[in-house]
Amino acid sequence: MTEIASHRGGAILWPENSLPAFRQALALPAEQLELDVHLSAEGAVLVIHDATLDRTTDAQGPVRARSLAALRAVRLKGTAGSGLPTLAEAAALTREAGKVLRLELKADAEGRPYPGIVPACLAVLDGAAMRGRTVLMSFESRTVAEAATAGGLLRLVLLLEARPWRGMGPEGAIALCRACRAAELGLPIGELDAVSVGALRATGLGVSAWGCNDEATIRQGLKLGLDAIATDDPPLALHLRG
Repeated sequence: MTEIASHRGGAILWPENSLPAFRQALALPAEQLELDVHLSAEGAVLVIHDATLDRTTDAQGPVRARSLAALRAVRLKGTAGSGLPTLAEAAALTREAGKVLRLELKADAEGRPYPGIVPACLAVLDGAAMRGRTVLMSFESRTVAEAATAGGLLRLVLLLEARPWRGMGPEGAIALCRACRAAELGLPIGELDAVSVGALRATGLGVSAWGCNDEATIRQGLKLGLDAIATDDPPLALHLRG
């Protein structure tokens, strides 16, 4: 069965990567909660998609430029005053709901992996007894490889955008997954078809997709039998799957 991940907590329906969104999403029968993390100035793990605060909060500038205390004072747009969640808060909610955490480790505003982000996240997950119930994802193969060395996670996913995927094709993507020890490849849903999924699965790789946000793309992910689809509209995905 294709598992459903509430992308950023269900970003079509609720303010993305917010505690109100996570509570709504975790009340649904979707199997996974998907979210993104960046580091504060002192290395605390905060849940936010962008490397900067501008788009989703009442503040501006890089997440990395502010301390945890300063970031806790930032308010998320559209939430009536909710602040940036910490990974610890999101992991605790996910554990209490009995769901799987689908955790994407982001790079900084210059596109560089954050030094120390893997051990920082693992320490939080261990504190919540969630390492074994976390699917860890990254576009950075070095980050995936570091997580593979640490071990204990439910699954490791290498993410690829459309352009590098088109350039390397299944053969190159398979080689990259093997090199960083990813068990699954995640792609935009529009890049996948039965042939490419078959080629990836023939080597034992799992396959997942994001961008499954309307009936057509959700149905495509379900028809392809993907391991998981990340969707901004989890109630619609659950309805179509059910």
